[in-house]
Amino acid sequence: MKLIQPALLLLSLSVGPAPALAQEKVLNLYSARHYQTDEALYANFTRQTGIRINRIEGKEDELLERIKNEGANSPADVFITVDAARLAQADALGLFAPVKSRLLEERIPDHLRTLDWFSFSTRARVIIHNKAMVNAADVQNYEDLAGPKMKGRICVRSGSHPYNLSLGSALIHHLGEQKTEEWARGLVANFARTPKGGDTDQIKAVAAGECDVSISNTYYIVRLMRSDKADDRKTMEKIGVVWPNQKSFGTHINISGGGMLKTAPHKDAAVKFLEYLASDEAQAYFANGNNEWPVVKGAVTKNPELESLGKFKADTLNVGTLSKNTAQAQKIFDRAGWR
Repeated sequence: MKLIQPALLLLSLSVGPAPALAQEKVLNLYSARHYQTDEALYANFTRQTGIRINRIEGKEDELLERIKNEGANSPADVFITVDAARLAQADALGLFAPVKSRLLEERIPDHLRTLDWFSFSTRARVIIHNKAMVNAADVQNYEDLAGPKMKGRICVRSGSHPYNLSLGSALIHHLGEQKTEEWARGLVANFARTPKGGDTDQIKAVAAGECDVSISNTYYIVRLMRSDKADDRKTMEKIGVVWPNQKSFGTHINISGGGMLKTAPHKDAAVKFLEYLASDEAQAYFANGNNEWPVVKGAVTKNPELESLGKFKADTLNVGTLSKNTAQAQKIFDRAGWR
């Protein structure tokens, strides 16, 4: 786990938050986002509000375990991470406090928030293919990946990764458990190799001809498109991107988001921070810095590579509903052999 501010360690070792600290202009942020561009995002919040951010970065499970162990004495005000399944895990542990904010309700669409946590950016899980080897018409839907035409041509990351579990959760909602399991078994039968690596590894494997088709979150794609490395840009010249299920429920999207913790010692600062993340300026940081789409309609961005992917029909399944099926998705993937 990466310690960003020594001051936060001192807070976490104290017996409890002193009354004076509650009035201090500070925000204690536990973050599982690991993007360098977020530095500017947080610095701008401090410039605007005078509220200093103490930040601890770590893996989701480690941070959640830390918050649980700290209990009522936890100094953490806000927890942010990527993927609805991970936010739902924190919610299921009873860590979040409901936030009543007219600004957040007005700016963040209904399907991208719950009573206890909010989405601040989105990314889509798309189908990618080797343009020289696969006709895009053959992979227009997630269901096509399990079809006979894809035999021995698919590579993916682990089925236990939250990105894939969230996709599985969405499919359970749209197709039902039985058809989702049939899909998972068909997908496994079409593997070109054992699942390994992350989304970037799948993109490079498709470009190199190790397999012909995969699935990836869009921000990995745009990151390679914007890379300073010539090899990365050449990789993307070989890759075609398909928005799945445009004639049915739409392309699966996932989110980056967060919420205020029940034990937050600086609740006013926590709400201000969450509202700041929904501001036009912060929304532009998500898009321009980390290649994610803003959740606020009309937020102005300047990311030509992201915009070059074009418009698409997104699945509008509520993120709260999306997170409810992840445990069942894991069971289905396990039975199908997608590990």
